[in-house]
Amino acid sequence: MLSLAGLFSSDMAIDLGTANTLVYVKGRGIILNEPSVVAYHVKDGRKQVLAVGEDAKLMLGRTPGSIEAIRPMREGVIADFDTAEEMIKHFIRKVHKRTTFSKPKIIVCVPHGATPVEKRAIRQSVLSAGARRAGLIAEPIAAAIGAGMPITDPTGSMVVDIGGGTTEVAVLSLGDIVYARSIRVGGDRMDEAIISYLRRQQNLLIGESTAERIKTSIGTARMPDDGRGASMQIRGRDLLNGVPKEIEINQAQVAEALAEPVQQICEAVMTALEATPPDLAADIVDRGVMLTGGGALLGDLDLALREQTGLAISVADEPLNCVALGTGKALEYEKQLRHVIDYES
Repeated sequence: MLSLAGLFSSDMAIDLGTANTLVYVKGRGIILNEPSVVAYHVKDGRKQVLAVGEDAKLMLGRTPGSIEAIRPMREGVIADFDTAEEMIKHFIRKVHKRTTFSKPKIIVCVPHGATPVEKRAIRQSVLSAGARRAGLIAEPIAAAIGAGMPITDPTGSMVVDIGGGTTEVAVLSLGDIVYARSIRVGGDRMDEAIISYLRRQQNLLIGESTAERIKTSIGTARMPDDGRGASMQIRGRDLLNGVPKEIEINQAQVAEALAEPVQQICEAVMTALEATPPDLAADIVDRGVMLTGGGALLGDLDLALREQTGLAISVADEPLNCVALGTGKALEYEKQLRHVIDYES
């Protein structure tokens, strides 16, 4: 029966991210990229899902008491089990328009630092959402494959994947991880840093979506040469008298706000270099370091890392899609990459 269900199904790879979920379907590429947000209505103590993805993200921070919009993923792993399951089901249904009979095989990427309990939660959610088989792949391996790095060669490659909840720094050789470190710093921590900076310095309270807009519009990892840089208008609530207020914020202020998370990422890279065997470290000096993930798009982050490490730092072609593309390639070339996919744990 299972093999029959397999005939009707399109196997898929899911990058279950803290900020966005991407779905790759075998033979078709990435066909879904939506925020990892679920909005539900609480009625008589029961939750009813109202919206998932893009529609739910618009509700974040704007819901009345009876509706709740939440992000079921925290720091790369499932924080709210039931809601995550609903979200995965919704995305599978959206991709699988054909038949309810089909049960796809699904490969999901997990942070390298995920505990066995967290891995089991992800596997269980995927199986409950209708998968025939659920495989797990470590995020740094998926990111390196997606960025086109030659991970199966007997040479060292270093990848830094900066996601919404975590930053994964890994040294890879011969298709596996030699050293990896996962730190709980990512896009979300950067947003929080901007919010707390404005609260401290300007007595202005802003929401998460405004902080994210500041980061993506004028975010930078180092001080602008003119000491000011580009600026933008933002609105929030004045904490002194409680009324809405509009102010201007410039790149120098954003760089100051983001100094701490950027420093933590730099330190993680330095720690990884110190822990790398000397021969592999020599390869990394030759090849440089590859940045992937949405956080790699932060302005001048590659320059800030280059100043700290002295290595050549390059940003992948499609940093946002690297992990999903790599997980998809693991699905397409499953025989060659079988050793990096974990089906049983």
